[in-house]
Amino acid sequence: MKAVIIENYGGKDMLKEAEVATPKPEANQVVVEMKATSINPIDWKLREGYLKQMMDWPFPIILGWDAAGVISEVGEGVTDWKVGDKVFARPETTRFGTYAEYALVDAPLLAKIPDNVSFDEAASIPLAGLTAWQALFDHANLQAGEKVLIHAGAGGVGTLAIQLAKNAGAHVITTASEKNADFLKELGADEVIDYKTTNFADVLTDVDVVFDTMGGDIQKDSFKVLKENTGRLISIVAEPDQELAKAKNVVAKSIWLEPNGEQLQAFAGLMEAGKVKAIVGATFPFSAQGVYDAHALSETHHAKGKIVISF
Repeated sequence: MKAVIIENYGGKDMLKEAEVATPKPEANQVVVEMKATSINPIDWKLREGYLKQMMDWPFPIILGWDAAGVISEVGEGVTDWKVGDKVFARPETTRFGTYAEYALVDAPLLAKIPDNVSFDEAASIPLAGLTAWQALFDHANLQAGEKVLIHAGAGGVGTLAIQLAKNAGAHVITTASEKNADFLKELGADEVIDYKTTNFADVLTDVDVVFDTMGGDIQKDSFKVLKENTGRLISIVAEPDQELAKAKNVVAKSIWLEPNGEQLQAFAGLMEAGKVKAIVGATFPFSAQGVYDAHALSETHHAKGKIVISF
């Protein structure tokens, strides 16, 4: 099969097309014929070598951890899925990712793609959607009526987090540029703060939950707006300063996504019901050049919604 691989860490020019062995399913696995995948910051961070301590893999490495496609083969013991099923998943993080014509997925991590959702849309959901879901609900325990601040609302994770939080009955505040304000209000944001003209820490108080997708000074300033004693700061980028957390008696932690087929199926239910929609901001073809261009856009940190690779 064709795959886009890296054989060394480095820049985008490390991405190359190669013929590699088509995967065979082991027990409780399926092979998915890929129709679409999507780009996440972990892809190019790993490509650059920033995560090599955490993921010390031999080369070649196939990047990509979002899968949408059709099951082409099922392994022993798989009873809930059959050849021909349209599925999407966040597979386990291995060195055999989804920038390939076929991908292996453990059967419990699969979810059915609703009829009203395209492969491109489905591919945009798993990693970003599960990240938002787990941050807001598993870790922050966001409740109806609470105030949540979602940083960088126009990004891949932010656009989904806004919708999930609104759907849960929260009052949703987000930071974004002025040009995306109307778009984010349509998704469910109650307040959009233009980060170019306003420091959110000057205008917000008593926020129950901060979802930090930025780190650095933005994360530090987020402590200023949290409600004392009951506030929660959940970061997906950097470990928060526990001294700052202690000073306000709040919970602050960094999380790492857990692949989860049941949560993804629940997400699919929200999409089927029209309560949450995928935001595909850009699409590129499956090729070394297509992936190169997609990484270049992701690295700007200014992509709107998700960047998808279509097969």
